[in-house]
Amino acid sequence: MKTNWKDSRVLILGAARQGLALARWLSLHGARVTVSDMRGADELRLARESLAEYSIDWALGGHPLELLDSADVLCLSGGVPLALPIVVEAGRRGIPLSNDSQIFMEVVPCKTVGITGSAGKTTTTTLVGNMAKKSVENRRQNAESSASRVLSSVHVGGNIGDPLLNYVDEMKPEDVAVLELSSFQLEQMTLSPNIAAILNVTPNHLDRHGTMESYTAAKSRILEFQSKDDVAVLGRDDKGAWSLRDNVNGQLFVFSLNELEEGLNGACLREGSLNLRDGKLNVSIMPREKIHLRGEYNVANVLAAFAIGHAAGFPLEAMVEAVEDFRGVPHRLELAREWNGVRWYNNSIASAPERTIAVLRAFEEPIVLLLGGRDKNLPWEALMQLVRERVAYAVLFGEAAEKIEETVASLPVGETRCVFFRVEGLHEAVLKAAEVVKPGDVVLLSPGGASFDEFKDFEERGERFRAWVQELS
Repeated sequence: MKTNWKDSRVLILGAARQGLALARWLSLHGARVTVSDMRGADELRLARESLAEYSIDWALGGHPLELLDSADVLCLSGGVPLALPIVVEAGRRGIPLSNDSQIFMEVVPCKTVGITGSAGKTTTTTLVGNMAKKSVENRRQNAESSASRVLSSVHVGGNIGDPLLNYVDEMKPEDVAVLELSSFQLEQMTLSPNIAAILNVTPNHLDRHGTMESYTAAKSRILEFQSKDDVAVLGRDDKGAWSLRDNVNGQLFVFSLNELEEGLNGACLREGSLNLRDGKLNVSIMPREKIHLRGEYNVANVLAAFAIGHAAGFPLEAMVEAVEDFRGVPHRLELAREWNGVRWYNNSIASAPERTIAVLRAFEEPIVLLLGGRDKNLPWEALMQLVRERVAYAVLFGEAAEKIEETVASLPVGETRCVFFRVEGLHEAVLKAAEVVKPGDVVLLSPGGASFDEFKDFEERGERFRAWVQELS
């Protein structure tokens, strides 16, 4: 753990939001910072202007190995692969690796809640943050009517929103920080949050991690450095998450769509209501129908949030209020438009087939599915079998379209209700969907592939989808 950065020579790879946050914070704390990026000066003009007041060196257009000659620490922005030659060379030279989340955890003064998983991270993290904010709001209102005043604040970030390193110097011991943590961040971290949740571990990012074993090991690091005084929250229904229960060092909480076995504490679904158990405490929280999010997987996300929030000490009343007010997160089964009796949903976040499987099961209406993007070396067979059974039309687009067609052709011959189309890009997919859709149908963008063949990220993909849908007439 490094707490004094004065005069340390730090090389940062990648000038995305995490890299920029690192550069700013490290420079403020006396480090000698160099930022290296594959892009050129014109592409990074705005990024460089945002850091113009800091003494930062820039190395653009590549990552030459000689940059390591003057580096004491190598920091990686989000998405920078460990297989990059300069990263491999840093390892050979014994130069330590770090990232914004690791440095944040080294200096954060308050309680931390960390959430990871293959799916549901952002929804659960946002909801837990809302629960925390509602708790603080209620306590502050009560304090204002008495002689005392509650000063705690809630900070939500990590892999979503602004990196929390931007705000760590303002945080107080009585605050709470809620972080979404990706496998990319976790594989470099040597500190764990006070409350660490693993929602699920299903195939994802195998283009980076190579094997499920390596991917699972990265996820499990969120538990690895916890103490006996910390709390782990695991998805009981998910084989991957539950397989890590022997890695728990402190107290264990779980969440499940089924009743909990004797001896387990956490949140579960029981007789149509959400239920909370903790030792002698066993209470009904709220009816399931008060959850505004569609799909079983979102019920699981809400249960996870209750288990995490209870472990963090949030009052039950505040948590229920937060759930009743929650309408979801952009690009996650987001209703983009109702037009001519058709609902168009933006689920651009679905960059793995497993995510699309989960959301398909949330619908009973006939579905026109927009499927494709960039393949991440993940299996498509289970998804395509479900598509054949439950989807009326599948419009394939992007780089993954050919692989999806090959997967469909490889399946055993059987009845299918689905008609397949192949187009070039997402815009063409929207237009094709508009041609075949009928009143009462649902059009669902849930690609199963990454966005990088056509867009900078899944958010841009979702925003373009929204815009193109609004243009239909």
